[in-house]
Parts: sequence; structure tokens; C-alpha cells
Amino acid sequence: MNVTDPPETALAVDTSIPFWRRAISLPQSSGLPETTLGASAGIGQPVPSLLLVDDDPATIQVLAHMLAGLGHLRFALSAADALNLAHESVPDVVLVDAEMPGMNGFDFCATMKADPDLAEVPVIFVSGHGHVETEVACFAVGAADFIRKPPAAEVVVARVRTQLRLKALSDALRREALVDGLTGLANRRRFDDQLRIECDRALRSGEPLSLLMIDVDHFKRFNDRYGHPAGDACLRGVAIAIQGLVSRPADLVARYGGEEFVMLLPQTKASGATHLGDLVVKAVEALRIAHDVSPSGPVVTVSVGVATTLCSADGGCTPASPAALVNAADQAMYTAKATGRGQSCTYVPSSAIAHLSYNI
Repeated sequence: MNVTDPPETALAVDTSIPFWRRAISLPQSSGLPETTLGASAGIGQPVPSLLLVDDDPATIQVLAHMLAGLGHLRFALSAADALNLAHESVPDVVLVDAEMPGMNGFDFCATMKADPDLAEVPVIFVSGHGHVETEVACFAVGAADFIRKPPAAEVVVARVRTQLRLKALSDALRREALVDGLTGLANRRRFDDQLRIECDRALRSGEPLSLLMIDVDHFKRFNDRYGHPAGDACLRGVAIAIQGLVSRPADLVARYGGEEFVMLLPQTKASGATHLGDLVVKAVEALRIAHDVSPSGPVVTVSVGVATTLCSADGGCTPASPAALVNAADQAMYTAKATGRGQSCTYVPSSAIAHLSYNI
């Protein structure tokens, strides 16, 4: 929903679609410097998304004039519709009126802050009530800033820019905290979080969830022979090779720790995961990284363990928890190592016997 520059009009919208999805059409004679959508974003940077929430279309129009050029503008005339838009595409900054019919701005902000997907989005209140009590109440529910009506363009632009900068910095810090510094893959923390989410989703939906546990064979000997810088380069090469095997956005490749990697594959059956495990083995061997002290061969190899949740109609899953799925993949990986390394083994749960069996 982009801001456009049509002929002079009031608040022109497309009435053929629901009002909470309409684009804002701005008069050309706004009195503001001409800018293009996303002019504040650098080359290659994502354009910030701003969500304006007010039951008064005139206020929406005024704010849209002021913020034209700072990012992608969307608007909602009620808090409920604004929440729908925010869930559809998470904004970078929200400007909301404190007093609205139905759900007011305070309840809207509190609802956002209670939602893990929206909690980090800064909310700026724009209110005609300039009392200190009102301002304090806004900050009490999690507001990032407060602007009094009638809003001054310089104040609105400066404060929105400040929140966009802070949001960009916090997003960068959060991303950094979830990335492995050596390989650039997701780190153990990111994997653990995503594993819990995907296990819950698999349990609800009954869809399969697969996990590959990958370990570089004889890596200690490699470090002792070639040195730690070469060992780091080896891990980076392995990371690139296995990351290149997945293309779906939901798939996650992470460094689990040391020389171990994992691949989390939602909606993937055991047959598909087993095939991918074989591809991982071949992709790493194809790197032809010399390892002349490895008992398994002249080049670096990996051992892979594959496990897949098997969900039944009654809502039960085997393995039934994140820890159980990791344990199953881990045991399959150790079977691969015990039977020669440089191969992939798949865990096969059996209802007839209590112990584990493997497809080697």
C-alpha cells in the first residue's frame, strides 16, 4: 500500500477494497519538500514500514503529509484493523491515537506489547490530551514516545526518525545475537528457539518435522594436523556447502556447537530428509578438503543422523518433544560414526520393540 501523488484531493482512497487496506493518496500541494517513497532508505536497505492508526481520516492525512518519504505508509481507522495489518506485515513504527471508539490506543499498545511478534515495534502516541497523566499512562503501557496534537511536522519527523534508527539498531543487535560468528549460520540459541516453535507446530498440524545432525569426522585430528585457522576455514566451507542444499525459507541450518551442525526441516517426510542427508555427505566430500590423518579417507567427511517426527491422528508424536527429536538424530549420527563414518543414518522408531533401530 504505497503513498502516491495523485491530483489535488482530500484523502483519496480506493473504495473497492476494505478501508483498512487502502493506500493513502496525498495532495501534491502538501507544502513539504518533494520526496519519493523510501527515500530515507539507503541502496540495498529495506524501506521502513509506518502504520498510522486514528479514527479521524483528517489526522491520518496530516500525518501522511508529514511522513511522506520516510517509508512505506499504511493506515487503519480502528485499533482492531491496525492489529490485523500489523500481523499481516510487522511495521517498524506505529503512530496511534490515544482515544478511539472500541479498542482505544492504550489497549492497542498493551496488546502489541503482549504479542511476541509485535512487542519490539515502537509505538508513538499522538493525542489531543496533553495532560501529564495521559502521557504517563501512555508510557505505562509501553509507548516509545508521545506527541501532542496538533502535531508539528518537525517534531513528528524527528521523533519518527529517532524511533526508526533505534529500531534498526535493536534489530541488528537481535540478529547478531542469533548468528554464529565463525560460519554466519544461525547459532545454537536461534536453533533451540526455532526447534520449540516447529515442534509445537508439528504437534498441532500433524505434519512431519525432520532434523539432521551433522558432525565433521575426526575434526580434532584435523586441527592438530593443520592448525586452528585451517580448522576454522574448514568449518566455514562445510557451512557453505550444507547451507547451499536448502532453499525453502522455513528450513534452518545452524551451527550446533564445535564441529556439529543441524538442519531443521519443517513439513519434510523421512524419505526427503534421508535423501538430503545423503546429499550433505556428498556435498562435503566434494569440497575435497585434504585430511591426510583421517582414518576415514584422504578428505574431510561428515557423519549425519536423520530423525523425523511421526504424528498420529490423536495428536501424539514420536519423537514427542524437541529434546527427543534431537536425541533421536544424535543417536542416528553416532550409529553412522560407529559403522564407518562419512555416511548418513536414519532413525526408525518401532512400535513393536522398545529399543532403537536404524536404517543404515
